[in-house]
Amino acid sequence: MAVQNLQYCNQLIKKLNIEFIDLKCIDLCGRLHHITLPVQPDILGKLSREGVGFDGSSYGFRKVENSDMILIPDLETAVVDPFRDAPTLSFYCNIVLTDGKYSPFSQDGRYLARKVEKLLKKTTGADTSLWGPEFEFYIFSNVEYDTRTSTSFYKVEHAEEFYKRAYHAANPFDVYDDFRDEASKLLQSLGIKVKYHHHEAGERGQQEIETYFSNLLSTADSIVTAKYVLFNFARQRDLFITFMPKPMYNQAGNGMHLHLFLTKEGKNAFYKKGEYGNINELGRFFIGGLLKHGPALSAFASPSTNSYKRLVPGFEAPVSLTYGTGNRASAIRIPSYVMNPEETRFEYRPPAPTANPIP
Repeated sequence: MAVQNLQYCNQLIKKLNIEFIDLKCIDLCGRLHHITLPVQPDILGKLSREGVGFDGSSYGFRKVENSDMILIPDLETAVVDPFRDAPTLSFYCNIVLTDGKYSPFSQDGRYLARKVEKLLKKTTGADTSLWGPEFEFYIFSNVEYDTRTSTSFYKVEHAEEFYKRAYHAANPFDVYDDFRDEASKLLQSLGIKVKYHHHEAGERGQQEIETYFSNLLSTADSIVTAKYVLFNFARQRDLFITFMPKPMYNQAGNGMHLHLFLTKEGKNAFYKKGEYGNINELGRFFIGGLLKHGPALSAFASPSTNSYKRLVPGFEAPVSLTYGTGNRASAIRIPSYVMNPEETRFEYRPPAPTANPIP
């Protein structure tokens, strides 16, 4: 527990008249869970030392015969939750065991992310890995569905009707540009820097918000936060959004493309002018590893049957286990429009937005 983080959070509690502490974490499938505690004297000090117990079997972590686990808040993740009526300070948590040592739970995604970052530095010699996700999603004005013995149906209604070339469509046809404006401001208020937003290629209300680069754990946390913000903000507007990889037949699917590069001593570790895509040997080896292990990575990046309905030709989906400059049909695309050497990177395109973002 960093003393300065505890002091800062306690100052926030006093300054903003915080009434509740909210502890959040995700399960193995990437679903978000939370527990809320009323503010009491030294509550954060106590939580940082002792945590709060929970039933790990209900998260899918343990068997019911040995299901007690502990949540410890990561004080660096403190944000004021914009969707709670009472002033609430929210934290992502680390999961530890009840072994008397507070040992990290080996399947806790945040623990794994830290281990992966250390391994990456040791293996490549790089200082930092930087990740920039794209969020693609559809907005519907109404959704109905039912599945039972006597009936099975789904119905989605959309305020937009495009027949071609919806990518970067302008208003008045782009119905939800104000929605993206407000959502972007919410994201930025929570520390997630938005690069830009626009209407995507899907002709029935597909959107995209892209964010700037951050390290692996911060990016994973930001992906969870972004979904939380978008789902809650849509509910406030009586709208329905979906990150489903292929929500509609014959429409563009939703991806969660990840832009990636490494740095060493403050410099881009992938850049070499004049090489293919200005990517050096280290970058090509990194790409080669992703391609070699592409089938295995699909279990994590494309975790559902619907994920593979997205991976079909004709919709700019990655259908080839290859890499190429500017090739959106490849699993890995090297953007050819990047002029700044320090942002030389590649884009890993297979992940679906329903994937668990934390390894």
